[in-house]
Parts: sequence; structure tokens; C-alpha cells
Amino acid sequence: MWKVGNEVKFIQVQKSGALKGAVSIQGSKNSSLALLAASCLADSVVTLDGIPNIEDLRVIRQIGQDIGLYIERLPSGELHMDPRQLHSAVIDPGKASAYRASYYFVGALLAKFGKVTVGFPGGDDFVSRPIDQHIKAFRLLGAEVTFHHDYYVVEAKELRGADIYFDMITSGATINTMLAAVRAKGKTRLMNAATDPEVVDTANFLNMLGAKIVGAGTDQIRIEGVPYLGGGVYQVIPDRLIAGSFLMAAGMNGGSITVRNVIPEHLGSCTAKLREIGIEIVIDDQNITAHSSGKLRATRIRTGMYPGFATDLQQPFTALLLQSLGKSIVTERVYPKRFSHVQQLKRLGAQIEVRKESAFIRGGLPLQGNWVHATDVRAGTCLLLAGLAAEGTTRITGIEHIQRGNENAIELFRSLGAKISLEQTDEGTGQHEVQAPYIG
Repeated sequence: MWKVGNEVKFIQVQKSGALKGAVSIQGSKNSSLALLAASCLADSVVTLDGIPNIEDLRVIRQIGQDIGLYIERLPSGELHMDPRQLHSAVIDPGKASAYRASYYFVGALLAKFGKVTVGFPGGDDFVSRPIDQHIKAFRLLGAEVTFHHDYYVVEAKELRGADIYFDMITSGATINTMLAAVRAKGKTRLMNAATDPEVVDTANFLNMLGAKIVGAGTDQIRIEGVPYLGGGVYQVIPDRLIAGSFLMAAGMNGGSITVRNVIPEHLGSCTAKLREIGIEIVIDDQNITAHSSGKLRATRIRTGMYPGFATDLQQPFTALLLQSLGKSIVTERVYPKRFSHVQQLKRLGAQIEVRKESAFIRGGLPLQGNWVHATDVRAGTCLLLAGLAAEGTTRITGIEHIQRGNENAIELFRSLGAKISLEQTDEGTGQHEVQAPYIG
């Protein structure tokens, strides 16, 4: 729980009518975490535009202070990154375990320091996130990896280009290996590489610095190592996962929501499924609008690596399917244990049965508000959406997970007409006070 002294903070959601309006989408969290670490590879000042002010950034700032990476938020909102005073490649295990993408610092620091010490990755608590493909790639590039109780050490006198075939498609390992290979000697070829927009964004950023990367966005990426990388200004791509969640919100009670400043191609599988269940989708250059009458059809979804249906959208889509008449099936092929939200939805009255890697959902039944707990970023979004349709009041704890990935989720939902507020309660007395009362 998110505590201040004996007080517990939670998000309170009341049943809301049709949501209507437009929201501008923040920069991609997943891209930002890669770009912030990748800036360590530069030999000059880097300015990143569009980096969201989320909880993970606070941890990265602390890591930056430890290793000599200067990070400053400019009045314009851009992040000023100066890696010229880097003096350490030891990442405190406690800070590394605070968020998943800490492993990117290995790929970003290895060429400069020859030895990187980092704690095992943390972050969302829905399933263990193996790093075996990262380790395999580092070893093929010439590094030695040693494991300890709560940290591991990657060491290489010299990184050498290699042919690397990933045994499974993994965005994190693809990005991390790109970071390490950019300053390795010779040529590296990544096969069965992830094609996610965040992989392409990282490659574009590195190429802007002077890297030689070809093929990002396909399953084969070629990298020719360079001895030096400059600086520059770069704009992070919009967050396709947050955009998808807002489009789904239009269907919870009927409504019309426009997401602005997005790249529609990144949301192809999401918008196709929304159309399939009866939501009208209108797409123009950088905007997508979702119109819903409130009458939704059941469907089946199966998650997969990009361009398949994103695992990060599975949870909020489950909330939407609770409003769809009939029986729906959600099959999770990326993280088969990613169903922690189901038990919480049952507390609201949802009828869902999980068998192996599939959730069987009976939609169209009434939901009733209750206390629920978010165990990760997208589970929090799922519970928030469900709360919009539940009778009475829904109170969501574990809001630190929601704040890890969303810069201003509460304000944005309120701007669309959602009855949502941030509150806190005294754990000992049960009394609570409203931090941001809903204004209708």
C-alpha cells in the first residue's frame, strides 16, 4: 500500500456516465526507460523531449547521482542528460530492484567501463521476468557474467560483434543487446529480434547519436560498432499502451474519447479488436477517436509480441469484456501468469475463471464497488476502468504501481467526466480525507 505515516492513499472511483472528450498522450514509459539508460553511451550532452514525470524516473535520477549521470528537467519540460562525468558502473541493488528496466544500464555502461554491477530487476509484481536472453547475448559479445545473492556482475575486457539468435522474442533483451553492440568492435547481427516500436525508437535515438544500426522494426537487426557517440536532441514516441487504455474507456459506459499525439500504426491490433466488439474507431494523422453506444459484443483475444495484441493491454481489455454480452476468452501467451487482476475483479462481482493461460469471462453482469488492490501498472488501469462501471464506490490501493507508469492518470480521467479522486485514510481509525475531490 502507498503509505504516508499511518495513512494509506488510494484511488476512489464512482460509477460514471459516458466519458467524453480528448486527452493528449504522454511519452512512452517503456521507450523512456531505454532512452534514459542509453544516454550513458553518449560522449556529449543529450536532450530528451517527452519523457513522462513518473515514479521510475525518480529512481533513475537517484542512480544517475550515484554513477555521475547528470539529469535535469528543464523549464520547457525536456530532460537534459550529461554523461560526460560518469565515474561508476555500480548500480545499487536496492535501486535496481525498484524497477524492471534497470538491466539496460548493463548494455549502456559495459563498453565504457568494462565491468558493470547491478541488482536483479524488479518492477511489476505479476510474474518473474527472466534475463536469460540478456545474459546469453552478453556472453556471445565476449563478456563474463557472475551471479551473486542480490546482484550480478558483467565484465568484458573487450566487446566483439557476434551473431546472436534469441530463443524467444524479447523486447528487453533486443534493446539491451543493441546498447552493448553499438560500441563493440566489428559487426553484430540480432536474429529473431523484437519488432516493437520501442525497439525502433531506441535504434533511432542511437543512430541520431552516431550509431550504425540497420533493420530495427524487422526480426533481423544489423549493428556495426563505432568508437564514439555524440549528443543531440530527441523526441520519445507516444505511449501506445496508455492510448489503448483510454480508447477502451470509451466503451465502459458508452462515450466518445479522442487520443491525441499518437502514432496510429502502433495501435493496429488494439483498434482492430475494439472494432470487433462494436466500438467505432476513427483514425486520422495523429489522433484516434473511439465512439461507443455501450452495447458491446464478446470476443476472444490472444496476446503476442508486437504486432500482436500487447500483453500490457490484456488487463484493461478484460475490464471492457466484463461489459460485453456473452462469453469472452483472454489467452495470455507472453506472461501466462499475468492474471493477478482477476481475483480483484471478482471482488467487484465479476465472473471469471482462469484455467492455465486463459481467462474465461462472462460479460454483461452488474459490478458492485469494493476495496481492491493493484499489483502492477496495467492491473491498476483495469481496476480503474471496472470501477467506472461498478455500482457504488470502488477504492483501489497499490496506487504506487499506477503512478509508476502514468504521469497524471487521475487528472486525465477527470477531464473526461470520470468520478475519480485521490484519497487517504488513517489506517488506525478508518477515517479518510479527500485529497482531490471530484468536481462534476
